[in-house]
Amino acid sequence: MRLANISGRLSLITPAGGVVDVAQETDGRFSPHIQDCYDRWDELREAAPALEGLPGKPLADVGLPEFGNPAPSPRQVFAIGLNYADHAAEASLAVPEDLTVFTKFPTALAGPYGTVVLPPGTVDWEVELVAVVGRGGRNIAADQAWSHVAGVSVGQDLSERTLQSAGPAPQYSLAKSFPGFGPVGPLLATPDEFEDPDKIELGCAINGEQVQKGNTSDMVFPLPEIIARLSSITPLLPGDVIFTGTPPGVGVGRSPRRFLAPGDELVTYMAGVGEMRHRMQAGG
Repeated sequence: MRLANISGRLSLITPAGGVVDVAQETDGRFSPHIQDCYDRWDELREAAPALEGLPGKPLADVGLPEFGNPAPSPRQVFAIGLNYADHAAEASLAVPEDLTVFTKFPTALAGPYGTVVLPPGTVDWEVELVAVVGRGGRNIAADQAWSHVAGVSVGQDLSERTLQSAGPAPQYSLAKSFPGFGPVGPLLATPDEFEDPDKIELGCAINGEQVQKGNTSDMVFPLPEIIARLSSITPLLPGDVIFTGTPPGVGVGRSPRRFLAPGDELVTYMAGVGEMRHRMQAGG
């Protein structure tokens, strides 16, 4: 099953490429707001086969600005650092023996198309697989973790590196939570949409130049292990968002270092969910 947040409404993308408004086609059984569906995830999965058989509106007729974040208002946002060995190496840091966890504040989340206003400093890019929790829980076993995932999408963990490294301790959460610093989308795909959900290609380009290309099979801690370790400490809630770490190729790891500038177009993609496009804009 593939879902999208189109014009602020929960939409299902059929195998034939149609867009079905879930609330309309179920006579209001489900809320039109996509975030609400995660609290009733099992019910939506049961309803999906009938919805996937409907013709719907052609997906090609949906304009890019109509797409929003498929998990726009989660109660918890987790982010994992240094989760690819080559990214740890380019940062001159050791591969962690346990999860490196921080958060992005929910107000940083944004949709898959539009502009990002650059704050003062040095703004870097980080393509990531983003997972959305469907069935929450505590002490979830790794071998059961995929059954707790509603779906995956692609996101950017945009980071202002000057603030991130300021102070006596790193300011990861603040530096990664400016408005627009957590775009996700355009689609959310359930794990069964992939031949192997632990092996998905992702990457990004700036002005047509590819700067990152990786595969989630290279994660130090695969998503099931992330879920197991997080849920051993705090309950995961339906609709929670997990940024799972970035492969190598970020600007701070380059020589010379490179950062996003006004006018740059950042295109971010992941196989199975499509691509995002964002234009960088100078701050006021």
